[in-house]
Amino acid sequence: MKVRVKICGVCTPDDAQAAVDAGADLIGLNFVSGSPRALELAEAERIAARVAGQVERVALFRDADPYDIEHTLRRIEVERVQLHGDETEEDAEAIELPIIKALRGADEEAAKRYPGSILLLDHPTEGGGRGQAWNWADAGVLIAAGYDVILAGGLDPTTVQQAIEAVGDVLPWGVDVATGAESEPRRKDAEKMRAFIAAVRRAEGGG
Repeated sequence: MKVRVKICGVCTPDDAQAAVDAGADLIGLNFVSGSPRALELAEAERIAARVAGQVERVALFRDADPYDIEHTLRRIEVERVQLHGDETEEDAEAIELPIIKALRGADEEAAKRYPGSILLLDHPTEGGGRGQAWNWADAGVLIAAGYDVILAGGLDPTTVQQAIEAVGDVLPWGVDVATGAESEPRRKDAEKMRAFIAAVRRAEGGG
């Protein structure tokens, strides 16, 4: 099984291409107002077009108005939608694209509410996009139960192998990195992305 790598918070077409060239499987386009990596629609359109057909593109929203989500998805072509707030199962089901639902930590009760979604597990209290590590081993319970899980929170080239190995014998569906692959705010670092993905591939092979 291959652990998929998602490079989140991509802010330029060149960084998107660098992520593809490094071996990323998914890139995240952030539409959360007020987020440091939030994109204008014109920016996102250029990024999505640059890597069309090369990588899965994920549109990230948090407690967004359904009209705003629909408006964005009409203009920006993506393969998945990530919901990072308090969206309900009904909110997720209303979106026609495959859903990644972010949860705070390995919350088993919350996981049951999104049976059709891939679950992105982030820091239990700090939330997404802050690069805070947590006890990734907790995710092993959901992975063992058959959920498709993306590990997030505090991952970088030096920690991602440890995180994958911490969850047990069954590999996670994927891993997600934003802050840990940046050279400065809103700019990804090509070398860090390559090193991150290399570490993921080592973890797949048991070291």
